[in-house]
This record gives sequence, C-alpha cells and structure tokens, in this order.
Amino acid sequence: MAWLRTLVFNVFFYVGSLFLVLLCFPALIFPGGVKYPPQWWSTWHRWCVTGILGIKIVVDGEIPAGQKLYAVKHESFFEAIDSPHLSGGPIVPFGKIQLLSIPLWGQAARHYGVIGVDREAGAKALRSMGRQAAGLKKEGRDFLLFPEGTRVGHGERGKIQSGLYGIYKLLGLPIVPIAVNSGPLYQPSPKRRGTITYKVGETIPPGLSRDEVEARVFEAINALNPQE
Repeated sequence: MAWLRTLVFNVFFYVGSLFLVLLCFPALIFPGGVKYPPQWWSTWHRWCVTGILGIKIVVDGEIPAGQKLYAVKHESFFEAIDSPHLSGGPIVPFGKIQLLSIPLWGQAARHYGVIGVDREAGAKALRSMGRQAAGLKKEGRDFLLFPEGTRVGHGERGKIQSGLYGIYKLLGLPIVPIAVNSGPLYQPSPKRRGTITYKVGETIPPGLSRDEVEARVFEAINALNPQE
C-alpha cells in the first residue's frame, strides 16, 4: 500500500504542480501577483501529503507573533514546500543563488521574493542580500532559511553556515528555530504514514553574539534527532 500511496501522490502532486507553476508566468505582469501561486502550491502539497500519504502534521510549541526569521532543520523536500504554513502567509526564503538562474522559474522566484545566497561572493553578496531583504521587510513578511545550508539526514547534525549570523544581523529580527522530523517518512521511497512534527524552539532575540546564536539554533533545530 505504501508504494501505491506514493505513486498516487506523485501523480496528483506533480500534475497539480505543473498547473500551478504555469500560473506563475502570467502572474508576473501583476505587481505582487507571484505571491499567490506559491501559496496555493504549498496548500496543494499539504493536501496531498495528508490526504493521500496519510501523514499527520503537528506543531509542538507556540510560534510567536510579529515579524521573524525562521531557522528550520532541513531533512527533506517536505519543509521546503510546506514552510509558508508556518507563517500563515507569503514567506521570504533564502536559497542557493543557482536556483534563480533556472529559465522562467528563476524569474518567478525573484518576483515572489526568494533571495539568492552566493557563498562565493562574500561581503558583496551580503550587501546585495541586505538591499533585497530591506525592501521585503517593509512589507511585513517573515523570512526563512535552512541554517545548515543543505539537506541533512535524520539523526545527523550538520554544521551551521556562517550566513546565518550575517542574515540575522542584516534583518535585526528575532530567530524562531524549528526542528522537523520529516526525513524518515517523506524522504524514502515509498513514503510512509506517520506524524511529521515541527518542534518550535525558544525565540532568539536580536543583538546576541555569533557564538550564542549559532549554539542556540544548533541545539533547537536538532531537538528531534535521536540522542547520541
């Protein structure tokens, strides 16, 4: 049954995704129009996850009010698509700069608000990111990044990337660190039934030192990993 559920999920999700991605392109002509198809895509994905795969999604803890930067553990494709549900509205993701070079998709992503992270460009890249983030911050949108920089298997602890603290200083917003245990259910093929949990860590206020921020984020996002 797991294989059948996964097959049905793939058919429904990817066919629906194609339609929603195509909607992004006419939306480019409207100011702010590309904010909405990604929200619909995230909602469609969640419906497929819960309705077809039979995965329950729970949030353990309270997400604070106000504008914030989410620092989320990255175990699978799941949280990359589902993240708008954390903020309840359009969220600004920080992603690899290479994603923005994809024809058409990259243009739509920029209009949505995706900020490209170029690890090789150093201070120049940080200034560019700051200019983009400043404009989006005025809109009241939340921000999101994966502090380990890439997908890390469940039970593994990656290294916090230096960009976390740079972005934290640029935005001047509190960090809400979140652990997620999507890997064992969503990552393998076939996908499995069960519960994916977002565990909300203690909010980290602006103005702290790099060592403290990185240590607190590291522990919080790994809270659902098996104990060593």
